[in-house]
Amino acid sequence: MKALLLKQYMEMELVDMPKPAINPDEVLIRVKACGICGSDIHGFDGSTGRRIPPLVMGHEAAGVVAEIGSEVKDIGEGDRVTFDSTVYCGHCFYCRRGRVNLCDNRRVLGVSCGEYRRHGAFAEHIAVPQHIVYPIPDSLPFEHAAMIEALSIAVHAVGLRPVKLGETAVVVGSGMIGLLVIQALRLAGCMRVFAVDVDDARLKLAAQLGADEVLNPKACDVSARVREATGGRGADIGMEVVGATDPMKTALASVRKGGALALVGNISPTVELPLQSVVTREIEVLGSCSSAGEYPTCIDLLARGAIQVEPLISARAPLSEGPSWFHRLYHKEGSFMKVILQP
Repeated sequence: MKALLLKQYMEMELVDMPKPAINPDEVLIRVKACGICGSDIHGFDGSTGRRIPPLVMGHEAAGVVAEIGSEVKDIGEGDRVTFDSTVYCGHCFYCRRGRVNLCDNRRVLGVSCGEYRRHGAFAEHIAVPQHIVYPIPDSLPFEHAAMIEALSIAVHAVGLRPVKLGETAVVVGSGMIGLLVIQALRLAGCMRVFAVDVDDARLKLAAQLGADEVLNPKACDVSARVREATGGRGADIGMEVVGATDPMKTALASVRKGGALALVGNISPTVELPLQSVVTREIEVLGSCSSAGEYPTCIDLLARGAIQVEPLISARAPLSEGPSWFHRLYHKEGSFMKVILQP
């Protein structure tokens, strides 16, 4: 089969690899669409330390079942499916409590971090365990289904602290996950959502997808404007979807006393936290990691058109163009949100 191999950092090549063999409990999927994630771009230069070459990356995907293992039930050849990016064991302390994203034996597709190597979906075929596979309706395009992994992260983050009808939220970071968080917050019952980003093109898209007001910290005092619009209090909920000190401080400063701050982004391994502001204002701080069983909900949201992902797809391209797209995205050539590769 053809696969996009990270041979060494900053070097990607389309190569021939053996088609994966499947275990009795696994499914072989013919990949139809796989999105390039920001984490893949960071893995391209080795900055994350979680994508050690040689490796086939890719974890946002959908396709058609090509073969099933002898123990697989309720899935057949030809079925249209997507799959979780996390391979969880199902029997550890956390899995038994439904927190599969915290599995002690967690493995992520398209990741190699020294402890394990699990090839991903930038390839014509991928083998995955049955328990992370989900059927998708015929009406859902494969490119949209490939966005379910990202959507599940947004839905999980919003669900950590249930929204009360009529609350306000500020979302700092209007990238892929941030734009999905905005839509999920509106569906959850937020009366007003502020979108924050330094990129005006992204803010325009945020407004299109449900943000009531868009704020660029280069042009205004974000926290002051949020307080002004909320009776001097601040937003009930802050969602930080970048993972850096300045965006986190902006989100924290925009949240009211007794409010909640969810940390979703994780570009920087460490940030400076204004501890006194958290303690004296009794802010509830939540860390959000991946997703934990939200796939069926996300499939339904997309199938019903309740969440829009088509505006987030910047380009569709064959797998053979993968190396050039990685270089373009890495060097920030153009304003691309999501590029979908089609093996």
